[in-house]
Amino acid sequence: MNKTFNIITLGCKVNQYESEAVEEIFKSRGYKKKQDGADIYVINTCTVTNMSDRKSRQMISRARRDNPEAVIAVMGCYSQVKPDEVLAIEGVDIVLGSRNKEEVVDLCEDVLQNKTAIDRVISLSESKSIEELEISNQEDMTRAYMKIQDGCNMYCSYCLIPYARGNIVSRDMESIKEEAIRLAKNGYKEIVLTGIHVASYGKDLKNGKRLIDVIEEVAKTDGIERIRLSSMEPRHITKDFLERMKATRKACDHFHLSLQSGSDEILKAMNRKYDTEIYEQKVKLIREVFPNAGITTDIIVGFPTETEENHRQTKEFVKKIKFSKTHLFKYSKRDGTKAADMKPEVDGNVKRQRLKELEEIEKANRENFLKNQIGKTLSVLFESKSDIDGFKSGYSTNYLRVNVKDEISNNEIRDVLITEIKDDELVGKVL
Repeated sequence: MNKTFNIITLGCKVNQYESEAVEEIFKSRGYKKKQDGADIYVINTCTVTNMSDRKSRQMISRARRDNPEAVIAVMGCYSQVKPDEVLAIEGVDIVLGSRNKEEVVDLCEDVLQNKTAIDRVISLSESKSIEELEISNQEDMTRAYMKIQDGCNMYCSYCLIPYARGNIVSRDMESIKEEAIRLAKNGYKEIVLTGIHVASYGKDLKNGKRLIDVIEEVAKTDGIERIRLSSMEPRHITKDFLERMKATRKACDHFHLSLQSGSDEILKAMNRKYDTEIYEQKVKLIREVFPNAGITTDIIVGFPTETEENHRQTKEFVKKIKFSKTHLFKYSKRDGTKAADMKPEVDGNVKRQRLKELEEIEKANRENFLKNQIGKTLSVLFESKSDIDGFKSGYSTNYLRVNVKDEISNNEIRDVLITEIKDDELVGKVL
């Protein structure tokens, strides 16, 4: 009888990519995926917030309840940062960190045979190259994620990720091109280039290659019609970068530019490498080259030392930039970061009120951006049935969900004339 496995993934697109790659390894070894009661559970963890740690522990407990006899392997950022804590959780048999994920099947088989717990977390200083995980197919997806970079050298004062992922490592260009060809042969039309700090691609390489070179190479792949970036750091946006992107005729006009705060004082305390003036300049550059670009961002609310004036500055800056979408998070204290020792802390009730105020601004910005799409023609990659009965839906190049009543197949790209807004989504007619 075939052994079964299940993978539970928390966190970012990089984690999702790595879980897909591990799933392919299991299947290549004859394992069958099973949602409940599997013989092996792999929990791919996140540690970006305290809630992420808690969810990771909850998923481990859920796996143990599903099958008390199962082998449980825990990998990812939480186990990299706190391996002893993870190994002490009841039922955990294997602890991996952010590296050596390609070994997980062998390690699980070792535990099945020898019944001995294994700790394979290594110091990230020992790992100087990117882990070569590859995928050819992603379950139930029309967009394919491709990991081209790992690690981060930014050391923002609130963030554990450099400790969980190590310094910047970049993927070989030939490996990227080969995976793009495989994905295209499997029918994918859009590739999302992702990494922990994707804008830093190539900084560790000696060949001079950078992110724009990756975009241009992937764009040469027959069958790939759209290329999307995950998250970008504002300082890496230049006129040359944007114009070369546009010249590929395949780059999506969606940019996720992490802001974190609209106060220069707080940005400095966060150890961000830009101020609001630089950020605004980069947004203007994007809109010069991509006039209808969707610009999304993240903001941390209630960072230590944040005053009412700092918060007011953030609100005004968010109004000024007019983001298409703003992801808002209350500050989460992470032991081991510089921000954890910063005083004074912001009271929880104050955080909630500030979050509510920013949510109102986010809602207005979102509504205005959607209204501006009415009468425009957007290119849409259709993916699934819509939540609106009888409709199909997909995403535009500027990352808006679009619904149509026309008969459209999944993975089909069509031009759509936008006619109205319904429930925070666009509705239109296929041209």
